[in-house]
Amino acid sequence: MSRNVRALKCSPDAVFEVLADGWLYPGWVVGASRMRNVDSSWPAPGSELHHSVGVWPALIDDDTVSLEWNPPRRAVVRAKGWPIGEARVTIDVRSHGDGCLVRIQEEPVEGPGSWIPRFLTDPMLYVRNRETLHRLAYLAEGREENGDR
Repeated sequence: MSRNVRALKCSPDAVFEVLADGWLYPGWVVGASRMRNVDSSWPAPGSELHHSVGVWPALIDDDTVSLEWNPPRRAVVRAKGWPIGEARVTIDVRSHGDGCLVRIQEEPVEGPGSWIPRFLTDPMLYVRNRETLHRLAYLAEGREENGDR
């Protein structure tokens, strides 16, 4: 399982405001290129984000399902990225000084990506999720700094 941690200069609530806005998903998730639809009940467990991955013209339509939603501490989703497969992604947030610490853990759970040994997939996921947390920081810190809450 790949794990990344980043200190953000914002509150846990600001992080969860970004996570709760499904239309922002491609703004912080590396690989997601556009949103097609967001269930009106997002981020309630069982609700879905309908997105595309890749770059035009090689776009694949997929979905991400909310499995657990416990703001401002924890969110768990099952992200689909076929033909590679599906992954369980857990985001934990806790207060830390004047900001918060965000930890993202990703584990392939279904499809070809889950068949590859972790010592091969984890370094790639680590690099991708480092950038994912970087983007999430821009959005959450910017919203809080600019009073867009």
